[in-house]
Amino acid sequence: MSSAATPLPAVAPEVLAEAVENLTARLRKKLDSVTASCAAAAVREPDGSVGIRFGEDAVVTLRPGPEGTLTRADQAVCSCLLAPRCLHRAAALGAAPLADTPLADTPLADTPLTDTPPAEALPVGAPPVPGEPARPQGPGTPPGPETPAPPERALTGAQTAAATALWEAAAEALAAGVTAGGAVVQAELLRAAHTARLAALPRAEAAALRVVRGLRAARERQAAQRLGDLTEAFRELLYTTALLASGSTDPALTGTSRRAYAPGGSLRVYGLCREPVLSATGYGGVVTHLLAPDGARYSVADVRPGGLARARGAGSASVALGGAALDHAGLARGGLRIAGATVSPEGRLGAGRGVKATPLPGTSWSDGPAAALFARPAAEAVADGLAFQDGAEPALLGCDVAVVGAAGEHLLVREARPDAPLLRLRAAHPHPELPHADNLRRLAGHPGLRIRVLGRPDLDRAATLRPLAVGPVPGADHTLRLPEEWLGRADLGYDRLQGQHLPPAGPTSDTTPDTAPAAAPAPAGPDPLADSPLWRVRRLLETVVAGGRRAVAESARDEDHRSGYGPLRRAGFTAAADCAAALATEADRRPRDAFGRLGDPSAEGYARAWLAAAAHLSAAERHLVAASWASPPLT
Repeated sequence: MSSAATPLPAVAPEVLAEAVENLTARLRKKLDSVTASCAAAAVREPDGSVGIRFGEDAVVTLRPGPEGTLTRADQAVCSCLLAPRCLHRAAALGAAPLADTPLADTPLADTPLTDTPPAEALPVGAPPVPGEPARPQGPGTPPGPETPAPPERALTGAQTAAATALWEAAAEALAAGVTAGGAVVQAELLRAAHTARLAALPRAEAAALRVVRGLRAARERQAAQRLGDLTEAFRELLYTTALLASGSTDPALTGTSRRAYAPGGSLRVYGLCREPVLSATGYGGVVTHLLAPDGARYSVADVRPGGLARARGAGSASVALGGAALDHAGLARGGLRIAGATVSPEGRLGAGRGVKATPLPGTSWSDGPAAALFARPAAEAVADGLAFQDGAEPALLGCDVAVVGAAGEHLLVREARPDAPLLRLRAAHPHPELPHADNLRRLAGHPGLRIRVLGRPDLDRAATLRPLAVGPVPGADHTLRLPEEWLGRADLGYDRLQGQHLPPAGPTSDTTPDTAPAAAPAPAGPDPLADSPLWRVRRLLETVVAGGRRAVAESARDEDHRSGYGPLRRAGFTAAADCAAALATEADRRPRDAFGRLGDPSAEGYARAWLAAAAHLSAAERHLVAASWASPPLT
């Protein structure tokens, strides 16, 4: 339940987990039904506390701390005789929204519009991890070439035990599904997530919190909830905990709760573009992407609580870096000379006391280090981005394209190279108060327009780019006509393209500045990802998440369900068909003891079968996405 829909304060995950754990088995069975009515009965008192009445004899009082969050068990009290081990107190805490995990430093700058804590922030428009899988390193580009790889360390016994416990809890939650994933299942996940946090496994903890939030949203049927996002969250949680429980020493699996900044010496960086940031947890701001002469990528972030208003205003806010008298709009088209720089492994520039920054004149995209971004075929850059997909977002890429037209919510373009496929430009942020979508609609009204695009490839969709900025193509006649002070590019999240910025196009050139011209629909062309029969595997995985093990077991007994794997085999996806069949078989497996009595099936074996199918699907889709960028259009 979102904080915007209820006066209940946010509760720390470990406080809720402890309250549910203290209930008897009989009371746990009643918890979901009692929790459902708590939010409507909550009343905020003048002293800032929140009261919830249960009948005539019990009142739960929630007294959040100065930060507005319940972080201690004694901040939630009940007047009944069974308190604090009572159903009323656990139900009140269960109805409250989950608090974000406290950060050791400032929030990351690139949080998507999802109910994700700032600790696991992603670039705007990036695929939700899993999802994100969780992107624990969060910045949006791979580390610069001078960044050393973090050393591998053997996991401690506590870390392995915590990962194993979280794997077991995740397996049970997967077997339950949304239909049976109520407060008790969620509390088990939260308890295991807190143990992972104490064991310094922030990536696993973050993945568990995303699953719990997804289960809550699905059970409450929130409008923004997507079953695909919850499926990806389960994949990330099971993948991370399975490898950690096996003793993997990959630092990316452990994650980091504190962004470590290392001395970066003296740097010269030049602005590429600005990217607005908006989080469902109330954070807003901007991240400005920068490029060094040697091609290393950096960023400066300004993200704080404030939501949409702050996301819009931060684009012209002052840059808090070394006393530089520059705002983010100026930095995106200018540069900085930095002395005593501090840099995170992801390229985030820190603002320590010893950092000194001096503004520099900017460079255009056709000159200096940015020119290399547009000299490389987009397919090559996407192939590299797919290699970085686990643990880091794909790097920004640039390409020169010609506008074809609109196809639904997408803008179709074709890259200016031989045998180039159609590319789909998808709004980097769909919020109607941000100009991404309006700018794309205006561009769609000018077929044949040549533009230079800088954006982030969407690795979950075929040949799709989420553009952050556009500019004119050097030497082209039918291209953008931007003001000189924009230095040859427009940030699609902040600048609004007007009629005078576009070449004459007949009647459409007379449109008012606030009205984008109507775009003629264009043929979208083939989509190898959408047209493949892999959707059958995805539907099976989502059925598991929605209905749990029982739903899959019942459907597996249906002959039509088993014959549905035929199209997969005929299309050459035999491994995908085998994984799906193995999952269905495992779902319906019921072991028997020595006396022939049916026993409880193994949730862990079932989770492994589901994870194998999910991992194979992810890899298969990754190859199809790469092929969609490289292959010539089909005729």
